[in-house]
Amino acid sequence: MSAIPVTGQVAIDTRVLAGVTVPDTPLVARAIDFARESSTPYLFNHSMRSWLFAEAMAQANNEAHDTEVLAVAILLHDLGLMPAFSGPLRFEVEGANAARDFARRQGMSESRAQLIWDGVALNSTPSIGLHKEPEVALCTTGIGLDWGGWGYETLLKSQIEEIVDTFPRLQMKKQFARDVCSIVQERCATTYDNFAHDFGERFVPGYRRPSAVDLLFDAPFAE
Repeated sequence: MSAIPVTGQVAIDTRVLAGVTVPDTPLVARAIDFARESSTPYLFNHSMRSWLFAEAMAQANNEAHDTEVLAVAILLHDLGLMPAFSGPLRFEVEGANAARDFARRQGMSESRAQLIWDGVALNSTPSIGLHKEPEVALCTTGIGLDWGGWGYETLLKSQIEEIVDTFPRLQMKKQFARDVCSIVQERCATTYDNFAHDFGERFVPGYRRPSAVDLLFDAPFAE
């Protein structure tokens, strides 16, 4: 076990997991437990891989960041896909609300809890997330690598293989598509302005997302 500096904080204990140095604090341990208890196995493994990928890339680029904030945001970023956290909002926002609630219960400051909210809510909108604070951008980067292979070439193949061997993918492509299609079927109104509509158009018969053009032209104004 060693200690590394964290942005704006004292040095914290670390450990090596699947070849990557990660924070080893009670807060991170509780986040891992909460993610495991709240997620299906494939989704938990996806979160763990995404976290490790994000940390590996941050360390390779010597990018300063709050490692606890990054850990909590990535570990809890897909809570909104789980029935226990479903609601009327798009799943990223439902998950962001749940992750921020977790952070507040752990006594995290409001500014750190808000970074966690942003990381979760924006992880699937890289055109915004990549231009936010380092913790939010890294959240987007790590998740994007595991989800779509974005930035795959930035890490050594041996690094990626060790992480995937430690936390297997468990047919993630098929299982993730199934979960998003469930949202399309059950909460269609939440899918018009996020990537879920792509899954609806490809896999859900009869799905037709609301059009932004219709929203503009149906507005209750004369012109």
